[in-house]
Amino acid sequence: MVTTDADTPDAYEQLLERNRRLTNLNYASMYLNWDQQVTMPEGGAPGRAQQLSALSATTHELLVDDDVAAWLDALADADLTDEQAANVREIRNRYEREAPVPAHLTEELSQTAAENQQIWQAAKADDDFESFAPRLETMRDLQRQKAEHIDPEKSPYTVLYEGSHQYVPIETMEGIFETLRSEIPPLVAEIRESGRDLADPWEGPYPDANQEALSQAALDFLGYDRDRGRMDTAPHPFMAGNQFDARVTTRFKESDPMDALTATIHELGHATYQLGLRQDEYGTPLGAARMSIHESQSRFWENHIGRTKPFWEAFLPVFKDHIDGHGDLTVQEAYEAANRIYPNNRIRVEADELTYHMHIILRSEIGRGVVEGDIGVEEIPQVWNDKMDEYLGVRPETDSEGCLQDIHWTGGFAAFHGYTLGSVVAAQLNDAIRDDLDVDGLVRERNFEPIHKWMTENVHRHGQRYTTPDLIEEATGQELSAEPFVDYAREKFENLYEL
Repeated sequence: MVTTDADTPDAYEQLLERNRRLTNLNYASMYLNWDQQVTMPEGGAPGRAQQLSALSATTHELLVDDDVAAWLDALADADLTDEQAANVREIRNRYEREAPVPAHLTEELSQTAAENQQIWQAAKADDDFESFAPRLETMRDLQRQKAEHIDPEKSPYTVLYEGSHQYVPIETMEGIFETLRSEIPPLVAEIRESGRDLADPWEGPYPDANQEALSQAALDFLGYDRDRGRMDTAPHPFMAGNQFDARVTTRFKESDPMDALTATIHELGHATYQLGLRQDEYGTPLGAARMSIHESQSRFWENHIGRTKPFWEAFLPVFKDHIDGHGDLTVQEAYEAANRIYPNNRIRVEADELTYHMHIILRSEIGRGVVEGDIGVEEIPQVWNDKMDEYLGVRPETDSEGCLQDIHWTGGFAAFHGYTLGSVVAAQLNDAIRDDLDVDGLVRERNFEPIHKWMTENVHRHGQRYTTPDLIEEATGQELSAEPFVDYAREKFENLYEL
């Protein structure tokens, strides 16, 4: 029944109740996806694709039906508190984005993405881009259709980008990219010209069991809530969860234990955000993470905590307990090994903190070119290799270490901006928290609770109450800017490489 005459309190409560149902369906899909990447047998893929597709279709139908439209209409001019207004704003935004999209297209997109995951894994393992290319063409075409339904007046890539970063205009993101394009390559060139090499103590092989024990120990060291989380392995590390259950995954590189360790700390950062959300607002936007902020949490813990010298002063004994053959490893050597610049690296998730952003810019440029028709899917390997040569001075030897290395394109083409945005925001948060706390002293004392509490109070507990720019300003006192990251990176690497 359409509730066109609903009064404000009833409309608001009914809208929230619908959102709670949608939230539970979305989390059900998330955990099915977690299972697909972590524990599901390979033969389960066809059934899982249909399950995820059905959930996606049901969620879409519940979001865009006439009742939701009526409740939103009833609340259009209502006298609401700031928190109520934020809840309505976020639900309205999702409704207005989804309502124009046909249910069959939403279902097809979900099923295609689920099927793509298994096909991508096989293509990557076999270094066979041709087997995956038709799936990319299908996804590109479906996403173009979706963008056309949402806003035919905008470029399709802009529409897709806005799905994750609605409050950060794509022009702002391009400005950040332009700043980093102008700042990072010259700094990398200075490092190369310095001739200084940082410690590279890894000889390997390092058994997976030892690295898993190290990762588990790092989670405990940093205060991960085991009652609301767990760690597993996956082909591509990720976090899945909510404020009651936030799970992390990692993977192991036989020749370098730092790879798994930093990936684990990265995913821990994502989990801290989910676990810091308000439990009493579960199922409402006030109890949901702001996705454009999520990566700032992982990059903060990975880079501004896990790669610092105070961290290694405290953590090195734990590291030695789990990784054999490094009894003589010094704090300085561990610190240098965690921060080495190696621009010849071809793999994004193994990239150093500085050149990482050229990997992101490369992917974003290619994704935009594919969606807008400037780059054909069959051209991706060549364009990828040329851009990697231009930005990083290295060419992949195979497509598996080139254009097939990331899982993200299995589900779309506008997924990478958030990684660089996260690093930029993390640098701003790092400045702000260090104004309030002696972060280095707390890390040396292994006292991470005040750091968790600061992030929860200034970021996590707000959920989606604020837009992205407003949340950044609320937490840091500054507008979104790439300059704090540039200043941080230059100071750090000039000191490390004695420039």
